[in-house]
Amino acid sequence: MPFIVALGLGMWRIARPSAWTDEIVTMDVARRSWPQLVQLLEHVDAVHGLHYVLMHLVGRLGGISEFTMRLPSALAVAVAAAGLSWLGRLLSGPRLGLYAGLLLAVLPTASRYAQEARSFAFVMAVAVLATYALVKTLSGDRRWAAGYAVLIALLGWFNVLGLLLVAAHGVTAALRRPGRRVVKRLLLAQASGIAAVVPLLVLGFTQRSAVGEIAPITGGTPYNFLTWLLTPGQGTLPAALKLVLTPTALVAVALLVARRRKAPHLALAVGVPWLTVPPLLLMAVALGNPLFAYCYLLFCLPALALLIAAAATVFTPPQQVLLALLLAVPIALSHQAIRQQDSRSWDTTAVITTLQDRAVPGDGFLFSGGRCGLIASAHPEVFAPLQDVGTTRTAAERGTLDNQSADKAPLRRRLTQAPRVWHITCQHLSSGARQAGARTAASQKQALTRAGLSLAYYRNVHGLKITLYQR
Repeated sequence: MPFIVALGLGMWRIARPSAWTDEIVTMDVARRSWPQLVQLLEHVDAVHGLHYVLMHLVGRLGGISEFTMRLPSALAVAVAAAGLSWLGRLLSGPRLGLYAGLLLAVLPTASRYAQEARSFAFVMAVAVLATYALVKTLSGDRRWAAGYAVLIALLGWFNVLGLLLVAAHGVTAALRRPGRRVVKRLLLAQASGIAAVVPLLVLGFTQRSAVGEIAPITGGTPYNFLTWLLTPGQGTLPAALKLVLTPTALVAVALLVARRRKAPHLALAVGVPWLTVPPLLLMAVALGNPLFAYCYLLFCLPALALLIAAAATVFTPPQQVLLALLLAVPIALSHQAIRQQDSRSWDTTAVITTLQDRAVPGDGFLFSGGRCGLIASAHPEVFAPLQDVGTTRTAAERGTLDNQSADKAPLRRRLTQAPRVWHITCQHLSSGARQAGARTAASQKQALTRAGLSLAYYRNVHGLKITLYQR
């Protein structure tokens, strides 16, 4: 049942939210040839290489669109929900398994990343399966050690920060105090899995400058992270409802710990380190080198679902009903919010529909710089009849994630020859990118005016500005 519920929620309006920055990158990369893909990974984003390869194959089979690029993530979240149900059953019986799997399936953040063309849902699914393999290995089942090693390697290849889970597994093993043979077997499996990721770790270290700007750690980071696990950010839920949702989860987990004598001990030994150790380690690292992006820790979401579900198993029936009611309204409203067209940072659908309705063949288009221009390569069916006046070489031709903008002289010449130009500017998430984008946009507006073009149409949508200039 958790698999079906998670897949159903993941598929619900899966193509409606607009693809945003990182998803546009995925769609662009999925269209590249194999040589272009290899060239890219040699220079940047190798840490997402396995996901890019999978998306390239999916694109070859089913075409490239928001639906096809997000469908694998929806399947991954469904696997995570089913896997957590198996894990809960293993830890404390069918009731915990059903509660945990269903809770993960209905949490809005799980659905949000089921509708995201990035690798984070895959990391979460592998983390659940690896934790299941850990518990089987700790129980003395030798057959699971090799599978555990393979899953740890797969976890790292999908996202190297997923290896933070290994530290949590170490704490779980210490709490369970298995025999010496089991410990040796476990350490060998972990070492083998991590060793398989070493080439990616080395290559990723050389590409570390590609990491975008991330907010620094503050005193409110732990609470904000917990809130994000329950409902994703970007205004998907009013603050008042977040003040219902997060304290409810905190109280449930606190009561579980307080009643630990009645609680499933193995579930606590697995869930608490899984939820706390990876974010604490990443926060410690991020104090000197900002890396604490919530999405990197999506694989901790099943731990929260497991602990809340375990709390429900020790509650009285009236307490269970109260818990369900307190969670239900915020969760339902959050599900509605994350499925709106403009629920992501860029409403690229508005760009596509505007050009489909108003652009004519031969119109020029000009992006404000950076990865905003990848919208064109991600949607060639819309931009192919138009003229790119602002690009000298595409990101695919350069083997990077950024187009090479035309110099002032070529841009001036192209603008002089164009009867109409669509100017599309993007609002970036990081302050540095916003400032650079604003400077580029201002310079381009001056060039458009000097070329004799004047404002004819303007539309301001979430994260984007669409302007038509004509003579």
